Amino acid sequence: MGPKEETTRQSGWSHALRALRFRNYRLFFGGQSLSLIGTWMTRIAMSWLVYRLTGSAFLLGLAGFASQIPTFVLGPFAGVWVDRLDRHRVLVVTQVLSMLQSFALAALALPHRITVPEILWLSLFQGVVNAFDMPARQAFLPQMVERREDLPNAIALNSSMVNGSRLIGPSLAGLIIVAWGEGWCFLIDGISYLAVIVSLLLMEVRNPQQLRAPESVATELREGWRYVADSPPVRNILLLLGLVSLVGMPYTVLMPIFATRVLGGGAHTLGFLMAASGLGALGSAAWLASRRSVRGLLRVIPAVAVIFGAGIIAFGYSRWLPLSLVLLLVTGFGMMQQMAASNSILQTILEEDKRGRVMSYFSMAFQGTMPFGSLLAGWAAARIGAPATLAIGGGLCLLGAAWFLSRMGEVRRALRPIYTQLGIIPAPDR
Repeated sequence: MGPKEETTRQSGWSHALRALRFRNYRLFFGGQSLSLIGTWMTRIAMSWLVYRLTGSAFLLGLAGFASQIPTFVLGPFAGVWVDRLDRHRVLVVTQVLSMLQSFALAALALPHRITVPEILWLSLFQGVVNAFDMPARQAFLPQMVERREDLPNAIALNSSMVNGSRLIGPSLAGLIIVAWGEGWCFLIDGISYLAVIVSLLLMEVRNPQQLRAPESVATELREGWRYVADSPPVRNILLLLGLVSLVGMPYTVLMPIFATRVLGGGAHTLGFLMAASGLGALGSAAWLASRRSVRGLLRVIPAVAVIFGAGIIAFGYSRWLPLSLVLLLVTGFGMMQQMAASNSILQTILEEDKRGRVMSYFSMAFQGTMPFGSLLAGWAAARIGAPATLAIGGGLCLLGAAWFLSRMGEVRRALRPIYTQLGIIPAPDR
């Protein structure tokens, strides 16, 4: 390799990791990377435990519903408080509460006396915590990165972090469940929260958010809703994301059924399936991190909705593990592109004083609709089978992509002046 090629390669890496220049983001990235491995271990262990105890597709869906429904119900109210409170302190509190929830699961599971109602109640508690944690984390991102033009890179690196841990966590969970049981996954998860808590406490927030005098909750709720409803880019991006999350994302809830009944495997197979999806998503995030601008991401959104929908349809009817793993690579790529591209555009164009409220709607669209999808997927899988359930969900994703394409002209016209003002695209010649 010559000097020119080496310089270009180093420059590419430097560009792809540019958000790590900021100390606070480096701290968060390191702490959260360790913590998320534990989080994914708990997710796999939780679904496997419920399915092992009950053998019920419906209860598998109900557990997913309990952990995610608070994000939908509490999302708008959480957004108001995230815009009112110090987001850094909110994150410290939510991470401590999440750690306590994992330790509670471990205390019940290690002696083998945990029951399904206890799992559901603790899942519901974690869902309430997540309803505040997710918008706070998204809204705090500009304070860690400081430069708006580096926000898309930070979002892509966040996606890499989530999916790198998603690649490691499920594989470790499969090994640990077989060797020692689900309780050890919960215990490791509880310990892993210490990493992100310490990283948050070590931060020095040099650009604190501007806290305005709060109005009534009802007034701020209306203001946030009007901002979302009146903005074509925000409105349409969130609607497509919500649809895909409702009918497509719950494919992960049905993974234990595919691992056992469809593919004839066990906990190891479940870990491999989830890791394959995570690897596809990790590749997607790496591609996003290499981009220099959000320009062009709008075209990506409907394209990856098609990839995601077609991927879960094909996966649903695969009976061969190697093919299923390849299809989950494709599905994971489409899923992560959909979420991260939507997030990047929204974070770039939002008004700062409404960031918490809009990101709460983002959380509702991405995570808050999943409980309904999980419940519907569990109900449908029990009646028509898991493969047919995924086929219907994938087909609806394809229809959603077609609808979004029909709205692209309106969205582009609304984005153009914002991108021009931010210097993302050049101003038109007069």
